[in-house]
Amino acid sequence: MIQIDSTLAVHSLAPQLDRLFELSARKIRLLQERWNPSQGAPVFTVEGNYTSRGWTEWTQGFQFGSAILQFDATGDESFLEIGRLGTVQHMASHVSHVGVHDHGFNNISTYGNLRRLMNEARIPSAPWERHFCELALKVSGAVQAARWTDLGNDQGFIFSFNGPHSLFADTIRSLRSLAVAHQLGHVLMSEKDSQVSLLHRLVRHAETTARYSVYFGNGRDAYDVPGRVAHESIFNVRDGSYRCPSSQQGYSPFTTWTRGQAWILCGYAEQLEFLQTLGEEELKPYGGKTALLAFFKNVAETVANHYLEQAPTDGIVYWDTGAPDLARMGDYLSRASEPDNPFEPVDSSAAAIAAQGLLRLGWHLQAQRDEAAGARYCQAALTIAKHLFAPPYLSENPGHEGLILHSVYHRPNGWDHTPPGKRIPMGEATMWGDYHARELGLMLLRATRGEPDYRFFS
Repeated sequence: MIQIDSTLAVHSLAPQLDRLFELSARKIRLLQERWNPSQGAPVFTVEGNYTSRGWTEWTQGFQFGSAILQFDATGDESFLEIGRLGTVQHMASHVSHVGVHDHGFNNISTYGNLRRLMNEARIPSAPWERHFCELALKVSGAVQAARWTDLGNDQGFIFSFNGPHSLFADTIRSLRSLAVAHQLGHVLMSEKDSQVSLLHRLVRHAETTARYSVYFGNGRDAYDVPGRVAHESIFNVRDGSYRCPSSQQGYSPFTTWTRGQAWILCGYAEQLEFLQTLGEEELKPYGGKTALLAFFKNVAETVANHYLEQAPTDGIVYWDTGAPDLARMGDYLSRASEPDNPFEPVDSSAAAIAAQGLLRLGWHLQAQRDEAAGARYCQAALTIAKHLFAPPYLSENPGHEGLILHSVYHRPNGWDHTPPGKRIPMGEATMWGDYHARELGLMLLRATRGEPDYRFFS
C-alpha cells in the first residue's frame, strides 16, 4: 500500500518540476531532430530511441501535444511552433478517423491544447487558427460519438477498435472529445437529419463503462473487489446483452491491468470537473446535476482507493495487480517499486496517469468541502510525483529520447524491449507515459505559480 507523505506541499516539488521540464525540452528536441514522419507515430523506445508499433495510431497527438505542453510550462515559443506545425501537417487524418476510440488522446492533446492556450490568452487568438482548431474539435467529437453500439433502453457505448462488441476502459478519456465538441455547440447529425446530443452519448458511455468495467463489491462474480477494473467488456451486439469481461493488455479478465485502471481514475475525475461547469437544466435528463456528480465521484473514489491499496509504497504500480510472477516477489506492496527485478515489470505510465486523476479528484473534493478525502488523494498524487520525477524513473541520460523510464505497452504480446541479460522489460519510455508525466508536471507547476488549473475544456 502507498505510504502517503502528508508533509509534502506542491511548492516543495518546485525544483523537481524545473528539472522535469529542463529534461523534457532536451527529449522533445532529440526526437524532433531524428524522427521521420514516414515511419508513423512514435510509440515506445527501444534502447533509448522511439520506434513505431502498428496496432492503432493513437500516440501521434502525444508527440506534438508534448511540445505544446512544454511551451505552456516554459514559454519557449520554439516548442509552440513544433506543436503547431505538427498539428497542421500530421493530425488531420486523426480528426476524421472512424476506426478508433482514441480521439481524446490525439485531438484534445493537439487542437484542444492550442484552443485552450488561446482561451487563456497565452497565445494570440488569430481567427483562422481558432476556427481551424474548433472545426477539428467539433468533427472529432462527432466522429467519435458516431462509433456507437446501441444496447437498447437508451443505453450504449463507444466501441473500441476491436469492433461493436467491445468496450474498452481507455475510452473514458476520449469522452473529452465529445465534451469539447458539445461545449462548442456541436451535434452529431444522423439519418433523416436527426440530431444526436454529444453530451447524451458522453453520459451514457460513462454509465455503461461504470456498470460493466468497474467493480463495486456487489457480487457480480467471484472476483468482485471494489475498485477493480476490467480492461474490456464484451457484448452480444444482436440483443445488447453483456457477456463477459476480457482484457487485451492485462494478464487476464479477472485481474486488474493497472493502466486501464488509471484511465478510469483520470477519466472520471476530469469529467467531474467538466460536468461541474454545466447547468442543472442541461443535466436534468440524466437524473440531475447533483446525482450525476455523485455517480461520477463514487466511481472515481472507488477506483482510487483500490489503486492506492494495490500500489507499492511509492505509488508506482506493477503492470497488472495479478501478474503471475508477483507471487515470487514476497511482500512487494510493503516496499517501494523495483523496476530492476527478474519477475514482473512496473508501469510508470500507469502511475503518471493515476497521479493526475488523484490530483484532480482531490482538488474537486476540496472544492466541495470534503477536505479530509480531498487532502488524502492530493497527498497521494504528490507522493507519486515525488518518486516519478526522480531517478530511476526520470531519465537523465542525454542520449535517451524518453522522459519517464520503466513504462510498458503490451506485456502479453511481448512487444516491450527486454535489455540483454534481463528477464523482463525495463528502462524504456512510452509516448503516453511521457505526455501524462508532462500533464501532471504542468498541473503542479501551475499550482506553484498560482495560475488557473489545467483543464481540457478551459
